Amino acid sequence: MKTYRDLIVWQKGMDLVEQVYEVSKHFPAEELYCLTQQIRRCVISVPSNIAEGYGRNHTKDYIRFLQIASGSLYELQTQLEIALRLHYISELLYTPVNNLSIEVEKMLASLINKLKQSCK
Repeated sequence: MKTYRDLIVWQKGMDLVEQVYEVSKHFPAEELYCLTQQIRRCVISVPSNIAEGYGRNHTKDYIRFLQIASGSLYELQTQLEIALRLHYISELLYTPVNNLSIEVEKMLASLINKLKQSCK
């Protein structure tokens, strides 16, 4: 692996950013400075923390940043469900982005577990 860009989890995280930005365009205008802004900050945090952790020279630091990315992902999933429950987005828009977030979640968990094993 040459850079963090080669990580499939980072690539999927970037895809997730694009999807969330597209979905959040459907939110009401009054949510621009609340849920829209918050959900976009969360999703940006996912690939950003993967990249930052990768750039650290210590495996434990890398794991910590991956855990932060996971936390942001859980926050994102919650906010997407809030948007669905408030009828800001339809099930049709929600399902693909939620499925991708679950895929990224599993990939992050797997990477964290592999890195933890290498620390032992």
